[in-house]
Amino acid sequence: MLLYLIGGLVFVLGALATAWLIRPARPNVEKLSTYESGEEPSGSAWGQFNVRFYIIALVFILFDVELVFLFPWATVFGRRELIAESGGLWGWFALAEMALFVGILALGLAWAWARGLLEWVRPAPEVRQIESPVPEKLYQKVNAQVASFSSTSPKEKRSVV
Repeated sequence: MLLYLIGGLVFVLGALATAWLIRPARPNVEKLSTYESGEEPSGSAWGQFNVRFYIIALVFILFDVELVFLFPWATVFGRRELIAESGGLWGWFALAEMALFVGILALGLAWAWARGLLEWVRPAPEVRQIESPVPEKLYQKVNAQVASFSSTSPKEKRSVV
């Protein structure tokens, strides 16, 4: 057991050391900025979250808990001796019980969906302006070349390359 722990530790530390050695280290303003789920951070970190975030998180946890209850149910339901001893009644009871459980959860999900609680209102994206040492005319020239290159036929592309 100790050898497995040491091997796992060596593997993890080796992977981290390798990544540290071969990674490029070129920090800039864009790379050092905070990134949070595709949204630009604004204001204090202590700001309030949208209430819909909590509702969606609770619905997610609810269905995770449902899966936790489905696994023991499936193992008990699959025991042939219990089904055989009850003449098949045990299986039908367990199936009806789980159908009722899943039905109540589905009804709650339908209620939340009908009330619009699962809709996520995203703010309009803000386009950040970053000062670049590359002149704008050079960007336009490169874009024009790429556009003309993509409109040529494959045979012409081979002759350009």
